[in-house]
Amino acid sequence: MALVVAATILVLSRGYTFYFDEWDFIQSAPDWGWASYLEPHNEHPVILPRLIYTALLFTFGLHTYVPYMLVLVALHATSAVLLFELVRRRAGDLVGIACAAMLLVLGAGWENLLWAFQITFVGSVACGLGMLLALEGSPTTPPRPAVAVVLLVASLMFSGIGLFFGVVAAARLLLDPSRRRELVWLAPVALAFAAWYLAFGHSGAATVPPPSAANLFLLPAYVGWGLAGSAAGIIGVTGFPSLAVLVLAAGAIGFAWWRERPGPLALGVAAGLLTFYVVTGLTRAQIGFDQSASGRYVYIGAVFWLILLADAARLLPWQGTWRPALAAVVFLACFNSSVLLVAYAAGKTAVMQREIADLQALAVERSDKCLNPTGAVDPLVMPHVTSPALYYRAIDRFGDPTAGLPITDRADFERARSNLVSSGCTPTYT
Repeated sequence: MALVVAATILVLSRGYTFYFDEWDFIQSAPDWGWASYLEPHNEHPVILPRLIYTALLFTFGLHTYVPYMLVLVALHATSAVLLFELVRRRAGDLVGIACAAMLLVLGAGWENLLWAFQITFVGSVACGLGMLLALEGSPTTPPRPAVAVVLLVASLMFSGIGLFFGVVAAARLLLDPSRRRELVWLAPVALAFAAWYLAFGHSGAATVPPPSAANLFLLPAYVGWGLAGSAAGIIGVTGFPSLAVLVLAAGAIGFAWWRERPGPLALGVAAGLLTFYVVTGLTRAQIGFDQSASGRYVYIGAVFWLILLADAARLLPWQGTWRPALAAVVFLACFNSSVLLVAYAAGKTAVMQREIADLQALAVERSDKCLNPTGAVDPLVMPHVTSPALYYRAIDRFGDPTAGLPITDRADFERARSNLVSSGCTPTYT
């Protein structure tokens, strides 16, 4: 299933190119030194993503987007397989397959499936799930705290999402009296992250507008909407119906925990899920509470929800005539999510056509005497490209992503050209 979905995502993204935050990486890559890899991006540690982009930029350059998407879908497929393994140990193979399938086609989490830059979040999830598996062990393999620590560090080196998997690990060990002594393994990780934050992390780009005390009042709506969006996103539901799904999901988990006392892992995952939205809300709620249900956050929340919902799913009668009925429900949920994913992919394809026109305008205007040195080609689609000189330096080093492509979006191409020329200057058209 992972291979089929990965191949499908590659087909859906075949017309894509580099987008938004990727241009921050691309334009600054020629200046990267060893300290650059420790610098945050939007307050996230991105050590491994920078290393991956370095390897890809200096091998494939900007000539093709496929290698970048290959890394993303490989990490996504890994997350699904690891989620399957984690769930099957708690609820059996059928529930594990169902959870993995719903994660694979998570249309509501489209940003993390259709944008290569999101190896930041998806990489953190993959390493975080691997860390939880290492902590759990299996009937034939004891827990491996050393391996868990390495994977937790890797999760944090992809992005700050690793923090919330650290919360899960800490709560899981704390709530198990027989394993509390293993918390000492997490102490060096916490100290290393604190040192990084003091030295580099606090200098991350501030959110505009910046967070304020008002976020405390916005926090309940932010957290509630985020929890609803990620729970409903599992079955491809978005918008206000998500609130009804949240009630059902919370009720199902509550009933399962009433029937059977939750274990340390379940409580740890619940703590990680709640902490994720609380911390994000404290720093992002000023943008609007609905931002908590954006695709990049839905993906993270859905992973936690799927682990929790597995506790309820294992109580269902997965035998006899119930089996095909439950399988049909899972199929409908996956189908609905798949339709949503295809719809988002089509929408992004349209955005990519506009961006390609913008990049083509940059190529044409390079020799124009009217080129504005501070011209912003497209503040909506390409807000990170505000210096033509930096852009030209990057494509001279790594290649032009639009080389050889015909101009198909003439209206956006002309609009982008007008954005690039200085006011009052007559451009040189060719």
